[in-house]
Amino acid sequence: MKNIRARIQEKYSDFTQTEKQIADYFLTQKIINFSSKSVAKKLFISESSLSRFAKKIGYQGYREFVYNYKQDYNSNLKLDALTRFSIQTYNLALEQTYHKVNNFQMIEIANMLESSKRIYIYGIGSSALIGQEFSYRLTRIGKDITALGDNNEITMNISRVHKNDLILGISISGKTEPVLHGLKEASKKGAKTVLLTAGSRISNDKDLNEIVQLAKIKNLPASYIISPQFPAMIMLDILYTHLLNLNRSDKINALQEGLDQINFNVE
Repeated sequence: MKNIRARIQEKYSDFTQTEKQIADYFLTQKIINFSSKSVAKKLFISESSLSRFAKKIGYQGYREFVYNYKQDYNSNLKLDALTRFSIQTYNLALEQTYHKVNNFQMIEIANMLESSKRIYIYGIGSSALIGQEFSYRLTRIGKDITALGDNNEITMNISRVHKNDLILGISISGKTEPVLHGLKEASKKGAKTVLLTAGSRISNDKDLNEIVQLAKIKNLPASYIISPQFPAMIMLDILYTHLLNLNRSDKINALQEGLDQINFNVE
């Protein structure tokens, strides 16, 4: 049986604005008083709205919804300290991303990705893995993109870089020399350059068009608690969403053209 959160998230797109307000409250808040009167007062809604919300996700009414919500909540309390610590670290990365992300910068970089003739992604180690995954996604919407994850590949790629290209570098520490050097050399040839990093001091920032600051978690580059890829993946997902919104119908058509080969339809 699905838990409460899964039910809410599954139905979220079908909710009215008031129901989304209720959903957000139960998904994000630490709730002490579950009475319908208290929740309705806090959200400036009617108690009947709570009842309709509960019925929409499969419960007979608000009372049954609250009973099951408490059951789920108490089950979560049974998680051991290590599990909670790991989840809290992921939550910290999400919260930091929320505060660090610059919406105007995301739009600007999305436009750079859209207008560039070719895109190259530079990353070493785990950064190469996210770069490869991002390149797959952009390829499926018709972009000419190559991900490079080897020192020599990055160094030798300079002969392919031209002024209408964009180089996207990923370095969690901000100190990955092959990536920084590759961005510097690309900048000399007039290519646009973007760096995703959690580092605070970038030696060649004058060679970069944009620096995207990632969530900074202690010992993140060493994969101490969570995957070092996670903060970069969040930002790349945001970038992808903005890019997909530019000439959206063309991109959806390109995506579907590829998916037709495996008999899969975009919903």
